[in-house]
Amino acid sequence: MSPTEYLRQTRLERTHHQLLRENPSTVTVAEIAHSWGFGNLGRFSQMYRRRYGRLPSQTLRD
Repeated sequence: MSPTEYLRQTRLERTHHQLLRENPSTVTVAEIAHSWGFGNLGRFSQMYRRRYGRLPSQTLRD
């Protein structure tokens, strides 16, 4: 795994953990994704769905 890929996967994992614990009435997926350095939300959503099998918004709501 390249250093860039390692960083991307680490940020994705941390974003996932934050989505699991946040309250959807006080924060958005976009805010969380941007805070972890994901500038393109479409690409972020694709990577997230590929890795976790669901949309980030589903994770935040559940």
